[in-house]
Amino acid sequence: MRLADTLVADFDVAEFLHMLTEQCVELLDSTAAGVILLDERAGLRVVASSSQKAELLELFAVQADDGPCIDCVRSQTPVSCPDLREATTRWPRFTAAAHECGFRSAHALPLRLREHAVGGITLLNTQPGDLSQDVLQLGQALADVATIGILQQRAIKHADQLSGQLQTALDSRVVIEQAKGILAATGNIPLDAAFERLRGYARAHHHRLTDLAHAVAAGTADTAAILARGRR
Repeated sequence: MRLADTLVADFDVAEFLHMLTEQCVELLDSTAAGVILLDERAGLRVVASSSQKAELLELFAVQADDGPCIDCVRSQTPVSCPDLREATTRWPRFTAAAHECGFRSAHALPLRLREHAVGGITLLNTQPGDLSQDVLQLGQALADVATIGILQQRAIKHADQLSGQLQTALDSRVVIEQAKGILAATGNIPLDAAFERLRGYARAHHHRLTDLAHAVAAGTADTAAILARGRR
């Protein structure tokens, strides 16, 4: 499994979470996916998404405190909405935002270690409909693997590793967003394209995604070379 390949000495939690959203789209019959985590103050933060629209919707959900993903993390149980048009009373702000982004159904799965939730994965689709029980079970299995990947590399050694790993994920996302913005503005390209070029360059040159993002944000990376990957 590609997710298991990240459990190595130079484990990059940012790359791991972005890979998780891609695996969710590929394996779980979803249009897009997003991951939110609880930070050290128990606030929710968006840390990865498979598309810009998914990221915008998840950011709105966190800011509005409204949506399946929010309920999922708080209840530590899966939350499914096969047709968001029928959930306008339960999640009025989220459903309106989802409609604007083109999503018609949402299914959220908890990231939890034993009985402690650390976040959630949201599966978004442009068409209404249920996910099969097999798909939901596979989704929860991916969520469980992801939780282990976030909290440990091989084993949890210290009680404070939970907050440290989560904070690393949150900090990594900030610098990656900065790098995406710089590349998008420099190359006059969409943010999604900027991220793919950043990630592609990191993989091709065996750089950690977070380290390359830091270099772009600091102005020490070869942005022209990074942007050129998409034109080859």
